[in-house]
Parts: sequence; structure tokens; C-alpha cells
Amino acid sequence: MLNRRQFLAAAVSTVSTLRMQMAASPEWGGPVLDIHSHLRQGLDANVTHMDGCGVTHAVLLARSSASEQVKAIQAKYPKRFVWAASADITRPEAAELLTKAVKDGAIGLGEIKFHVEADGPELRRMYALAAELDVPILVHFQEVPHFEGEGVWSAGFKRFEAMLKAYPKTKFIGHADAFWANVSADYANEAAYPTGPIKRGGITDKLLGDYANLYGDLSANSGNNALSRDPEFTKDLLARHQNKLVFGSDCSCQDGHGGGVSQANNPAAARLRGKCVARETLALLKQHTQAAAFKKMTWENALQIFKLRF
Repeated sequence: MLNRRQFLAAAVSTVSTLRMQMAASPEWGGPVLDIHSHLRQGLDANVTHMDGCGVTHAVLLARSSASEQVKAIQAKYPKRFVWAASADITRPEAAELLTKAVKDGAIGLGEIKFHVEADGPELRRMYALAAELDVPILVHFQEVPHFEGEGVWSAGFKRFEAMLKAYPKTKFIGHADAFWANVSADYANEAAYPTGPIKRGGITDKLLGDYANLYGDLSANSGNNALSRDPEFTKDLLARHQNKLVFGSDCSCQDGHGGGVSQANNPAAARLRGKCVARETLALLKQHTQAAAFKKMTWENALQIFKLRF
């Protein structure tokens, strides 16, 4: 016969299990947290995409001024959304705005995407702020423009190791073209999304292994491209860094099946036109991992990085 404490513990465990089952995606066998979902117009648009591709929860990336919009979607869809905040880091008030956003409920900084150097003063201030606020910072690294006039973002990724050393208390989440292209040791900033076999010993692979404060966001064409290039390398990469990688979509399709605009009309990402990036990347992860590793990358790692409980 159970005593009162054992009965209550069993009851709590049962409720937690039921909640998890209710939140589980029937397509992917468990809950799926998308850490890279940009806030869309209208309260229902994010949920429409998520339900279409089998994502159960999301980190909404939004400007610091969007707290009321975030609160509205959180109220309509309880326990499905958290948010990370961004601001123009080239302006002096950026730190104040982001600090206010975190006090107002933001659980991270990002996506931080500006025409600055990865080791420049603007981003250094953000790295220090993230440590001070004890939240992760998600940075977009891009060395090759997608179209004329776009420019580059957080340039100088090959020098980024110095930042990991300089800010050991900062949780960095790497994202985008340069971060994932540098998984191959022969990458020389010649293409946004290189193709073909991966040469082992790339900077990104090394940094993920050497630094406890660096994580990888698998979102967008950049993450998907890295996972698609070399199946044998992908299998090894995912096994080796299963505790450091997190699923994200950064998908702009409307319905979770590729409808509408995909990859924000990025001409360099034409390979995913008409497809849902979230669905494509989840399928790759499922194909190349065991169940435990898949669960880590689609759920457990993000909970740990963002200190979340749903």
C-alpha cells in the first residue's frame, strides 16, 4: 500500500506524463521545441505553421518592443510559447531595451543580426550583457551576401574562438551560413551554402567540442544544408554533438508544408523552395539519429539552455 508521499509522487508523475503525451507531436513521437521561430503577423500564424509541421512549442524571436504581441499569443495559446528579444545593437540604448525585455519575460537575446564584426565592440557589449542577464544569445554569422547590396552579418567567424574564451559565462548559440559552412575544414567564404563532401576538422565542429558555452542552432537552409551534404559525416556530427545541438526552423512557409514564401525568397536557398524547412530538418534528424539523441536535439537541450519548464 502506498503512503501519502508515495501516492502524491505517483500522481504528479502521472500528470506530467499525461501533459507530455498531450503535447507530443504524433509525427515526431514526442514534443518538439523550435528555438528559431520569428514572430509572425496575427495571433494564429505561428500556430498554423507549427501545427502543420508537427512542432509543439516555440521560442518566438521578436524585437524588444513586441512584448505585448508576445503576451497576447501566450494568453491565447498557453504554455506553447516563450520569447527571445532583439534590438538594434548599434544604438546606445540597446542594452537598456534588452534588459527591460528580459525583466518583462524574454528568456534569451536574439536573433542578433547586424552589419558588425563578430568580435567588434557592439557584439562584445551584447556578449557581456547576456552573461550579466544569465540568458543565451543567438547570433547570425554570415560572410557571403545572398543578393546584391545585402552585406554581411557578424563577420569574422574564423576569429570567434577568442570570444568564447573572453566570455566564458556567456551561452552562445551559433546560427546561419558561416557557422554551418565552417563545419568543413576547407571553407573559404566562397559560397553561402557550399555543397559536396565535408572535410573533417572544420572550425565549427572543433568549437562545439572544445567550448562548453557554445551551442548550434540547426535552423534555416544553412543548418539543413550542412546536414544534407555528407550523410556519413552528418551521422557522426549528430552523435558527437548531440548535447550541443538544438532544433530550430527559421522557416517562413505558411502552413508547415511549404506553402507560401519559403526561406524569405532567399535566392541562394532555392533548394528548399516549396518545402517546409522545419519538416525537412526534422526528417534529417530522425533519419540520422537514435531516438534518445533526437529527443535531446528537439526538446531536452533547449530546455536546459533556456532554463525552461513547460
